[in-house]
Amino acid sequence: MLCGGLETLRGALRGMERAAVAVSGGADSAFLLHVAREELGTERVTALTARSRLMAEEEMASAEAVCRAEGVRQVVVDFEPLDVEGFAENPPERCYLCKRALFGALLERCAEEGLGTLAEGTNADDAGEYRPGLRALRELGVRSPLLEAGLKKADVRALSREMGLKTWDKPSLACLATRFPHGDRITAEGLSRVESAERLLRGAMPGLRQARVRVHGDMARIEVGPETMAEVLARRGEVSEGLKGLGFAYVALDLEGFRSGSMNPAGTGKGGTA
Repeated sequence: MLCGGLETLRGALRGMERAAVAVSGGADSAFLLHVAREELGTERVTALTARSRLMAEEEMASAEAVCRAEGVRQVVVDFEPLDVEGFAENPPERCYLCKRALFGALLERCAEEGLGTLAEGTNADDAGEYRPGLRALRELGVRSPLLEAGLKKADVRALSREMGLKTWDKPSLACLATRFPHGDRITAEGLSRVESAERLLRGAMPGLRQARVRVHGDMARIEVGPETMAEVLARRGEVSEGLKGLGFAYVALDLEGFRSGSMNPAGTGKGGTA
């Protein structure tokens, strides 16, 4: 499957006169950019990165590093999600509203600069999860070459490792809005506090790979992998004090551990926005 999927991907990219790859700094988009650059060359590939308050500063730096490593021009498009009608109310279709506006802006930039076909890094695993944003991509005509080639996350990681990409084992991330239950209003202050909270966790435990701080009013609910819970408990004083210093009144460790999509609406499954 790996060879067949990779060749299908290469063929899809070769069929594009020019490609603009949406790059977030994660494993999927980094892999897609690498293969696009191999097939089309640096002159026919552009990286597009949306800079917004939904993207942690570390992720912006990661996206920039990916583009530098590939020697591909990066175009940064500023995007304000709180200006999108209905987004701040945080409905179950929040991701659709955001993706529709965001990729609409990226398509406009592609048209203005003649950057070619806009492609993004959705993989085949994502198709089976609760991801309302995928509907927006289909409506806008944005290409998802990894999905088209049937490449799953494990395939992307295995191929990235074979190709020597530093992002091959990078933990999956998601926009900061996924830390809030649907129906809880999203604000600039809330997003900033979540970003600071997760940065605090990573600072307290440098080896931490996967963690989320979910917000329930004035309570911070920490999700980490089961293998990391003992370390969080061992540092509970430091962690609790730090999070309370950010304005949380209560700090809780979720005994179910990290799971993607834990804030999704009931009945949509465990997968989805992380």
